[in-house]
Amino acid sequence: MSSRPRRAARRALTAIVPVTALLALAGCGSGTTPAADSAKAAPDSPGLTAARTAMAKYSAHPDRIPVTQPVGRKIPAGKTVDFILCGVQSCQDLANFFTAAANQLGWHVRQIATQGTPESVQSAYEQALRDKPDAVVSSGFPRAVYAKQLAQFKAAGIPVLQSNADDVVGDGVSLLKNGPQDVAVQGEMLASWVVADSNARADTVYFDLPAYTILKPVKDTFAAKYKQWCAGCGLDTVDVPITAIGKDMPDRVVSYLRSHPKVTHVVFSLGLLNVGVPAALKTAGITGKHLAVNVGDGQNYQYIQSGLSDAAMALNSHETSWLQVDALARHFTGQSMDVDQKAVLPNMLITKDNLPKTIGDFPIVEDYQAQFKALWGVS
Repeated sequence: MSSRPRRAARRALTAIVPVTALLALAGCGSGTTPAADSAKAAPDSPGLTAARTAMAKYSAHPDRIPVTQPVGRKIPAGKTVDFILCGVQSCQDLANFFTAAANQLGWHVRQIATQGTPESVQSAYEQALRDKPDAVVSSGFPRAVYAKQLAQFKAAGIPVLQSNADDVVGDGVSLLKNGPQDVAVQGEMLASWVVADSNARADTVYFDLPAYTILKPVKDTFAAKYKQWCAGCGLDTVDVPITAIGKDMPDRVVSYLRSHPKVTHVVFSLGLLNVGVPAALKTAGITGKHLAVNVGDGQNYQYIQSGLSDAAMALNSHETSWLQVDALARHFTGQSMDVDQKAVLPNMLITKDNLPKTIGDFPIVEDYQAQFKALWGVS
């Protein structure tokens, strides 16, 4: 694998999963569930109609941020926020987006580096305790890693904001976005595309990373909607060990498809699992397979643009970071963060038909910055 795909894999990894799982978990064996023969549904079957309706909804480009209520009070400048990094580029991106938003309000953001290990994360939280910031933000770390420090922040009245973590709000965590309840819809989005793309005649394999529990709601919802909309269609689940990432994942896909030639659609629970797969399929002479990923990235969007892959669920990194600043703006003006906790962040199903011209890490809501600044009374 070239260095570019490897960088893409590392970049995508903590967009949705806990970083510490990389070090804490050993490889898991792969397992499958039997796939049935694909059904040949009528083009106007109720399931297919429902899938097409869902796909059309999720393919639309959202034009509004999920918060509409203005802060309504003068937001104090001079606040200091510690942003604890996770050791990979995706968390650096989140920190940069957050910093850009905080700068609009005259706040200072200190970015604290970690290597993603439990020890380095705890050290970063200890540093934040010494800094005595007005708030702490991080992404991907389960509270078990920093429980001691979280209790101290709670006692000091310092809010801690999390995203992309298998966690819950409360007991020290003041805001959680892209938690387990938020990500389930991603499975529905992927199922709608597979069923619609196949005219409800799919035979699908779903490659999953069970070590990352935040992905379980995605897999479960995919299976439920797929079976609802594509009754009788084949569905096989293959569990992938963490050791396959950036190594033999393409070979695993090739091997599976050679032994299951009837499979029409391949779905990956994270975009990084697809890195290198299109090239491996071409080398193996395997054609006619349709690929979709959860949590797309620049590499997978390039695959779609080149016709090497078909669909991706785009995550809301830009909008998440600015929403976190919005939540703190309300907190610092004596208001509840509930409006932000209840807000449903936009996701988007990307295909070649709606792929943005700029296919890097693009925002889902194009003018999200202007909309947030309007809520803050900032020009």
